[in-house]
Amino acid sequence: MPRITSTIQLAITAVFTSLVCVATMVFSIYVPATKGFFNIGETMVYVTALLFGPLIGSFAGGVGSAAADIFLGYSAYAPATLIIKACEGGIVGILSRRRIKFSSKLRWKAFTFVAGLIAGVLLGSIGSIYYSGTVALSLGIPPPEDPTFIFIPPEFWYSLGALVLFLITLMGFIFEPEFGWLILVIFVGGLEMVIGYFLYQQFFMGVAAIAEIPINIGQMTVGLIVSIPIVRAVWRALPSLKSS
Repeated sequence: MPRITSTIQLAITAVFTSLVCVATMVFSIYVPATKGFFNIGETMVYVTALLFGPLIGSFAGGVGSAAADIFLGYSAYAPATLIIKACEGGIVGILSRRRIKFSSKLRWKAFTFVAGLIAGVLLGSIGSIYYSGTVALSLGIPPPEDPTFIFIPPEFWYSLGALVLFLITLMGFIFEPEFGWLILVIFVGGLEMVIGYFLYQQFFMGVAAIAEIPINIGQMTVGLIVSIPIVRAVWRALPSLKSS
């Protein structure tokens, strides 16, 4: 890849930090049990880290996500988000640069099935326990005084868990073997995010930390399913980015 000047790197960092912030803010579901929210910002964190590496991925993930917390009125989470999302972007960026080659397609198909099964079971079981019933929905703003409430039956979470299993397994079957590595990379980065928020909520926020687990698994899964096809398309259009 042609050498990227420091000026271009700064511009890329600024643009993708803003994109992480916007992606985090554009859609949110308030979680009363943890005083946090579900968002789709993970998608841009992963895209940034996979395309531009750990430094830009870490900065954009941490600063962009923390800024969104502040703008949305979740300032209590901003310090933790800055560290947790920066580590997440850094982990994904570092591991994705290893460019591991795989000789066995069957092994990575099996891995994607097991990974999808774990994510699907956790999402379906914990989600049905803690998030069945009435929840508040907000779009890009903190919960208003008169929020929109929706009812979510347990079957929704069971279906969502099955869909997650199907989609992640499908990715392992239709993408090249090297993309199995990207799935693993995102799972490792996502696991850091899930554990990081659980510990922060458990020891610093004094809320039902376990209730956030399916939300964060959901964020990770959405980010995985959306980011890998995007990155794959960009690498095909701009092969120089893949060799960076």
